[in-house]
Amino acid sequence: GDVRAAACGALGKHGEARGQTVAAVVATVLKSSSSDARKIACQLLGNLGEAAEPHLGAVAERLADGNWQVRVAACETLGKHGEARGQTVAAVVAPMLQSSEADARYMACQLLG
Repeated sequence: GDVRAAACGALGKHGEARGQTVAAVVATVLKSSSSDARKIACQLLGNLGEAAEPHLGAVAERLADGNWQVRVAACETLGKHGEARGQTVAAVVAPMLQSSEADARYMACQLLG
């Protein structure tokens, strides 16, 4: 897990030059067994701007993560993208209103306003 987290951190430093490729690689870490790696992946995608947009659905799924820090990171990431592209984030987050996880529903409500 720590290796994946470190790799995500290193990739994030080079995100400007190869944003879409980095975003695609980082998005695969969202399904890691390591909560630290999932949290860092969410945070990095929050910093990659438009390159992260194809992966916002995967970030929204982390709103139901078993680790609260991952849920917070996902919420913050979606919030960053919501300021720039409200419709995209609303479409991704709206299905979370039907989640069986109360925290996920709450965060979805917060993101949707």
